[in-house]
Amino acid sequence: MGTTDAATAVGTMLEAFRLGLEQHPEQVLVRTKDDEVSWTWREVADRADRLAAGLRGLGVERGHTVGLLLNNRPEVLLVDLATMIDGGVPVSLYQTSSPEQIAYVAQDAEIGVLVTERMYAPGVLKARGELPGLRHVVVVDAEPGDEDVLTLDDVVARAAPGFDARAEEAALQPDDLLTLIYTSGTTGPPKGVELTHRNELAAMRNIGSVASLKRGGRVISWLPNAHIAERGAHLYAPLMFGLEITVCPDPKQVAAYLQAVHPTWFFAVPRIWEKMKAGLEAMLAAQPEEARAPVTEAIAAATKRVRLLQAGEPVPDELEAAVAAADEKIFAPLRAMLGLDQAESVNVGAAPTPPSVIEFFHALGIPVAEIWGMSETCACGTLNPPDRIKIGSVGPPVPGMELKLEEDGEVLLRGEPVMRGYRNLPDKTQEALDEDGWYRTGDVGRVDEDGYLWIIDRKKELIINASGKNMSPANIEATVKTAHPLVGQVCVIGDARPYNTALIVLDADMAPAWAKANGIEETDLAVLAEHPAVLAELERGIAAANERLSRVEQVKRFEVVRGDWLPGGDELTPTMKLKRKPIGEKYAAAIDALYA
Repeated sequence: MGTTDAATAVGTMLEAFRLGLEQHPEQVLVRTKDDEVSWTWREVADRADRLAAGLRGLGVERGHTVGLLLNNRPEVLLVDLATMIDGGVPVSLYQTSSPEQIAYVAQDAEIGVLVTERMYAPGVLKARGELPGLRHVVVVDAEPGDEDVLTLDDVVARAAPGFDARAEEAALQPDDLLTLIYTSGTTGPPKGVELTHRNELAAMRNIGSVASLKRGGRVISWLPNAHIAERGAHLYAPLMFGLEITVCPDPKQVAAYLQAVHPTWFFAVPRIWEKMKAGLEAMLAAQPEEARAPVTEAIAAATKRVRLLQAGEPVPDELEAAVAAADEKIFAPLRAMLGLDQAESVNVGAAPTPPSVIEFFHALGIPVAEIWGMSETCACGTLNPPDRIKIGSVGPPVPGMELKLEEDGEVLLRGEPVMRGYRNLPDKTQEALDEDGWYRTGDVGRVDEDGYLWIIDRKKELIINASGKNMSPANIEATVKTAHPLVGQVCVIGDARPYNTALIVLDADMAPAWAKANGIEETDLAVLAEHPAVLAELERGIAAANERLSRVEQVKRFEVVRGDWLPGGDELTPTMKLKRKPIGEKYAAAIDALYA
């Protein structure tokens, strides 16, 4: 029985890990890019057992929570596994968390031990004053002289006498909590999503069967560990399917890691794909005409082929031959340069993705497939099969997941991956889950004749203008973002208004580069936001976007925000979703001026 077959038979995530350990103990499980750290399954198991004994010595018992506030590094896997061995519940916190946010999650989750690193320790120690239940703070990279913290070696040295890791694991049950995921909170305090071993195992089986995950595959761990997609794709899936994890501590370096790792499965949020597309287009634009022309022609031909295939129409033989020739000479080297030449499954999710971006990568021979889900469903709901992708759709329900639409179009999901409930919030749980187990996603969609789901927008975020017209702000925003590389973020306003306006944030990477290429010495975003040449260029971008929108959807006026919007800040959640209500409040004066 292979790793994938074994993964379908286990009842807990630790059983999946132990089966993998039996089958390939000397295979590398987690590594850094330079192999300064490269731990096999056997080495991870030995280290995790010792750390579990130490955590038990610190008082971590069955059902207790352990906090993790860490960048992507090998120790994340160790602490997670060690906590599971104790029967405990790992709870990751976003690196952008303020001391107040740390205190909120730690108190709600009742975290008794929190593992972090030096760069985040000051915030943790500040929050600790409000947390009498936080008994120990562990700093994985502590240095001599660091006070009031323990090192991992200190924890191991406090091992509970007679601790039996295998006996502890044997007591673990499928319906025990595996983790708590705190939602990023676009409209209020984050809610603790309770996910069991049964939930996550079902989700990974469902996704793995569609994405064809198998032993020996490679993934890059680069998203925040508090994000359900990171935990699923880069922690639980490797444990179940025998994948090798390369940790990328700085998400800004993910492109370099792609080129070094050549992952077989790669998941990224839309902004990464948008930036890769913009980067390739900028690189192409900088080439001399004689070098640029054949590439431009090849992309145009390949795009035409993609559109014919998507429409279910035949591809002329001469077009097929031209694209095949271009694939060998142009696209294959491009895929290798990006590090995606060995990718067997490539996904995007967590936010709406402009179809034009997905189409672009399909033309290059990189079949990006949308996946749709949320923390409450282990990021598992629907997924485009790699060989049957419908661009613009988030795919059919994964095996084992049921889907139905309410009269108002709200999408409901039911299946084993659906959460147990929200921690300490029975009323919110009852609102989200009905008595038959259907989870109300809050997304509005439609299902086509092939069973593929098309998301329209968040139910509570649809714009209804002064004339009663319903619009999707996410669709308008995606159109504007792809109209010009200068646009980094955009928030469309128009609810109960006579027309649509937008707040635009310059792209922190592309704007300074564009300025330099156009003879502008200033690179500060706040200065560029007022520069006449930048504003004129944005006007052209908005005009191009408006050509692709219906008249009522078009953006009539816009304001360029001074500075940037950062994940975890006032305007964006840690997963880069717009905080629409806080944005409306913070920029009320600017918005009112757009309608003056």
